[in-house]
Amino acid sequence: MTEIPLYLDLKMHFGPSEILIFTGFLAFIFLMLSIDLGIFNKKSHALSFREALIWTGVWVGISFVFYLLIMFFGYQLHGLDSLEKIQTNIDRFRHPINITGLTLDQALHLYNKNLSLEFLTGYLIEYSLSVDNIFVIIMIFISFNIKDTYYHRILFWGIMGAVVMRFIFIFVASVLIQRFEEVLYVFGGFLVIIGVNMGREFFTKKDEDKIDTHSHPVVRFLSKIFLVTSEDMGNRFWVKEKGKFLITPLLIVLVLIEFFDVVFAVDSVPAVFSVTRDPFIVFFSNIFAILGLRSLFFLVNNVMNKFHYLKLGLALLLTFIGVKMILTLALNLHISSQASLGTIVGILGFFIILSLVFPIPKVKSEK
Repeated sequence: MTEIPLYLDLKMHFGPSEILIFTGFLAFIFLMLSIDLGIFNKKSHALSFREALIWTGVWVGISFVFYLLIMFFGYQLHGLDSLEKIQTNIDRFRHPINITGLTLDQALHLYNKNLSLEFLTGYLIEYSLSVDNIFVIIMIFISFNIKDTYYHRILFWGIMGAVVMRFIFIFVASVLIQRFEEVLYVFGGFLVIIGVNMGREFFTKKDEDKIDTHSHPVVRFLSKIFLVTSEDMGNRFWVKEKGKFLITPLLIVLVLIEFFDVVFAVDSVPAVFSVTRDPFIVFFSNIFAILGLRSLFFLVNNVMNKFHYLKLGLALLLTFIGVKMILTLALNLHISSQASLGTIVGILGFFIILSLVFPIPKVKSEK
């Protein structure tokens, strides 16, 4: 039998209903982003804590509405209209459910319920891991002395780029997983290593992280290709002076954020694949978490010292997910979506409460 080329295998992921729903999803996302930047945040400004809280609530609310849509109409994503198609989809993406002996309506209900839980669990994982991403973004802004009025604009375009990069990463990873299931051992191993290192850094790092604004590989690469202006050019990413094309520090910061998003995707995307192998659910959960990143950034920027143990919780979360992924593949375990969601909520909730019960001692100022 002739082996199907990788790019054709990727293309085969898309059926008529999948193309229609996926196109509609992307159109909705770009419409919401355009409304956000073009109407509500047309003028560059830093979101207040109240604004950030409202927008965080908006994006979480939209994500919850999408969860409800999957709960009632999830089967339409793959055009499932028979028990045979449902079973084929369950086998294809290793959903931890059994429809043996069920009627079509019962099977659809069970399938939708599981799919919605997979989306919710993946969204919670990605949204939680975004907090660690936010800490790095904050350090980038501080290191480059970026005015807070430009934060929103940079994050907007950073998210636009992240949507494209996540699309490529997720669907290529999905094809690799379906063709070479053993790659999950690699993903699981990465998560365990990253989780252990993150936990070790929590106990060993004493000084605040810094981003080298001159020697960082991304900065050096851009400086070799483009002329960089050191003057304040407002919220512009590039300018043209005396016939020469120059980029501004804002563009360098934007590229750095995209670079680190790719780095963080190496742990966050495999983490969601531990919950579901359906690339559409992985993509949807990732994108909704990314869309809420800007408002969450301003929220975390105001309260980042209140949840100081959350990083340790994220380390434990990644380690747990990595071990779960390895054991599931090695021992052919089937952990229910409810159990995965409950464990993740429990880990995050414990370390959030721990941070509130044992806050960072306030340093008394010297008189």
